[in-house]
Amino acid sequence: MPVAKSPKKRTAVSLFSSAGLGELGLKANGVEIIAANELLADRCALYRENYPETTMLEGDVWERSADIIAAARRALGSDELFLVYATPPCQGMSTNGAGKLQAEIEAGRRGPEDARNRLIIPAMDIITALRPEWVLLENVPGMRNTVIRTDDGPANVLDYVAQRLGPEYVGGGEVLACSDYGVPQLRRRLITLFTRTAAGRQFHEDCGGSFFPPHEKTPPLSLRDAIAHLPPLDAVAGHEAAPAFHPQHYVGVMKPEKYWWVSHTPEGDTAFNNQCVSETCGFQGNARHIEALRDGRWRASKETPIYCEQCGELLPRPAMIDAESGERRLISGFHSAYRRMEWDKPARTLTRNFPFEASDNKIHPDQNRVLSVYEALVIQTIADYEYVWSVGGRPSPRSLIARSIGESVPPRLIDFIAQKLVGVDAGLAKASGQRSLF
Repeated sequence: MPVAKSPKKRTAVSLFSSAGLGELGLKANGVEIIAANELLADRCALYRENYPETTMLEGDVWERSADIIAAARRALGSDELFLVYATPPCQGMSTNGAGKLQAEIEAGRRGPEDARNRLIIPAMDIITALRPEWVLLENVPGMRNTVIRTDDGPANVLDYVAQRLGPEYVGGGEVLACSDYGVPQLRRRLITLFTRTAAGRQFHEDCGGSFFPPHEKTPPLSLRDAIAHLPPLDAVAGHEAAPAFHPQHYVGVMKPEKYWWVSHTPEGDTAFNNQCVSETCGFQGNARHIEALRDGRWRASKETPIYCEQCGELLPRPAMIDAESGERRLISGFHSAYRRMEWDKPARTLTRNFPFEASDNKIHPDQNRVLSVYEALVIQTIADYEYVWSVGGRPSPRSLIARSIGESVPPRLIDFIAQKLVGVDAGLAKASGQRSLF
């Protein structure tokens, strides 16, 4: 009588792991993370709390490469590694990061090279040493156009990855909108996927050189779908939290002047465009906030009026008292700052600054507050999975949670991709027809 074949053990190594939020999508599909690497100690602590079975190697990936390879090989024994999952820091590649970098260069505080962009080099050292069946890199779309310095001269990042992997692997980078894959958020990510398996190569060929055929997309979820049912909050003392509902459903108390700006901001608009609220005037034709491209950079107008052009009353627009002149002036900001979200669209990309009113498009659609921590967890799909925001029984501060959320890829997207990889590996995924993986 033939002996039953044991199910394949699928293992992964995670690089630039942060707090391990994207890995929730791997874990949901039975992929075991055998080794991980992260630079920052507080993220490592959260990772260890949530993945106690994983060897977490804290420190600079340049310095820990050999340790990561050794730890993975010890855990693998004679088995092959299923996946390397890497999310290199994106600040040097993102649009926001590029703008800040350019400003630093112009001010003489930084050279033209962002060292973070070169972290792909030690990552590829690890990948080529371990030769996983699949390689999954996640980053911002700007990574496609990023050029790095290598020992062989300047190279485009994606070309460098393909060159290091060699002809044994097929794949490439594709920009996916998270809103097409069950995430209520307009977050676009560059998903770079390579494989050396026969099944993976065949799937890639059958999809016309892609791993993500159009039929797999789903209708986007709106902000209304995601959070409209949650208990209301208000950014005033005594109404800013709903601990009986969820300990993370809370917001900060807003300063009275900011509350005044926000309370007069319509859904989908910015407080910079607020009009006169005087009962005797109410003029609605005050100039709106504009931006212009100058010297290759977008700059917000400093001429946006803060006093009504009809009656002279102060408008509920972001303004402050200048410390030197003693006069009130407009706060510098783009049209996305102090802006309310829209109920019937997916949320804009969540960043680590979502708890702040001035962050891009992060004011609640109709309540006078920013997103709560719990709402951010929902929008980022982290709330769909089990995750502990504490270390040794001590709750994590909101600042750490916000940074971790902003750094993470929505685990629902990684869940979808992991289902695909497992399905291809098991011979279950189809390159055409009805969506069947998610």
